[in-house]
Amino acid sequence: MCGGSCGSFEADDLTNITQNIILIWRNTRLQAYFDAGPSRSSSTIGGTMALSKEVRLLQNKWQSGQGWPKRLEWLEIEGIRGWVGQRVEFKFPIIALVGENGVGKSTVLQAAASVYQSPNEEQNKFASDFFPDTAWETITSANIRFSIRSGSTNPSAISSVRKPSDRWRGNPERPERVVIYSDLARTQPIGTRVGYARLAKSQTHEAKSDTFDANGLMRLSNIMAKKYDVAKFATTDIDETRQVPVLMRDGIVFSGYHQGTGETGIAELLKMIIPKYSIVMIDEIEASLHPRAQRRLIRDLAVLCKEQDIQIIVTTHSPYVLSELPPEGRVYLMDSVGGKQIITGVSPEFAMTKMDDEIHPESDVYVEDARSSIMLREIIVALDRDLASRLQFVPFGAASVGRALGQMVTNCRFPRPSFVFLDGDQEEAPGCGLLPGGDAPERVVFEGLYANGWGNVHERVGRSPSEVIDACIASMTLSDHHEWVKYAADKLVISTDQLWTALCATWTQVCMSHDDAQVIIDSIRNGLELMVISGPSPIARRLPF
Repeated sequence: MCGGSCGSFEADDLTNITQNIILIWRNTRLQAYFDAGPSRSSSTIGGTMALSKEVRLLQNKWQSGQGWPKRLEWLEIEGIRGWVGQRVEFKFPIIALVGENGVGKSTVLQAAASVYQSPNEEQNKFASDFFPDTAWETITSANIRFSIRSGSTNPSAISSVRKPSDRWRGNPERPERVVIYSDLARTQPIGTRVGYARLAKSQTHEAKSDTFDANGLMRLSNIMAKKYDVAKFATTDIDETRQVPVLMRDGIVFSGYHQGTGETGIAELLKMIIPKYSIVMIDEIEASLHPRAQRRLIRDLAVLCKEQDIQIIVTTHSPYVLSELPPEGRVYLMDSVGGKQIITGVSPEFAMTKMDDEIHPESDVYVEDARSSIMLREIIVALDRDLASRLQFVPFGAASVGRALGQMVTNCRFPRPSFVFLDGDQEEAPGCGLLPGGDAPERVVFEGLYANGWGNVHERVGRSPSEVIDACIASMTLSDHHEWVKYAADKLVISTDQLWTALCATWTQVCMSHDDAQVIIDSIRNGLELMVISGPSPIARRLPF
């Protein structure tokens, strides 16, 4: 049956047959994947690490519509510190407000603290506390409008606290809710606080103390990643109104006079009694905390939010805080040519780039994520390497953020040339270009190279052709295209960025439509040239998209 060749069958022949069977199996799965068409996974990523378990569980409860019968949905600020009625929405139990200094983050925090009246009169906060008249400014025609929910079955109610002339009005009508406001006083060293210097005298003795219970002690230990034996706030026999944090670790007792600022700040936060359904405001939540402690603090607060149905609004400049939250929990505030802009869903990379003080290239090019950035950069490099050096690529996260940025381009809100590109699987939007291919970047590049024999990718990554082809084809059998690059890179023992750059560069050589690429190049060139001719502000009106 096998003729005269049977006697020469070797182990190498078996290996080759096995490899061919595996290749046929992979290609069969791959063809089934292609035949699936639009039913394939179309999930997107926001350019950040995966959510922690604590935040993910909080997100699941929020999205289920269960809980938070007391809820501040949005507020609008007018006539205060440059605000002219812009709306800030609170679409997640923990909202991080981010932006440059002076853009209005604290104003939002203080306005939110002003819309409720506390059941405890001593804890009541008023707009006049935060926005007083002084020798240098007088507030008139001010208005803080807000929408609240009170009860899971009641409709939203819109109300306001306002100062039409010389007095704030609307305070008696404010809904009732426990409001907790924490400013940067919590991070002020104990020894520098008013009245505390005299407490450090040697003849002073402890009078009484409020000791953390087991849960509070565990939370402190988890956030700081140190095992504390005791944590308490104590008063002295010469002043029973001023409390001092006192900690014990490894049998050693040390007070706030000898603690790190971060330890004192976290102890101050954790001593707060936060009843169910409260709203909590924390200014510069990351102050004096190292990155891991910042992450653990957000996770701790996520557990508290989920268990107690509370809302938390914080201000931050930290990418670590932002990356712990889903896109709907990140709100970027920025001053633009036409006034303040509020953008929900930004990526941490977008926020950090916008706040960076380094000198930037001539133009900002906004893309969905790091892979879109590499693809677009390689497209531009293929046709005009010098142009690529004049651009800064900024990942923005969710496509909804891109559409908002595109609207800003259309309305001439950026002070210098700015371009926005959505992935090819998105719909066209004003002010936005689309990456070529009509699909997600990974699908466009992998499927294009698959159809064209993979080009010289192997030379770019220093691996054999068979290794590269096998790894890439195997990756394409995964249902989630976001995993393709990492899967193949792991197989080839190289970094994901190295492989993706090689794939994109090869794709521009063997697959890319030069007409599509030229449209992108021309639009950016024209925008930069118009800046030289007529200044930055009119550019958006004359861009092709």
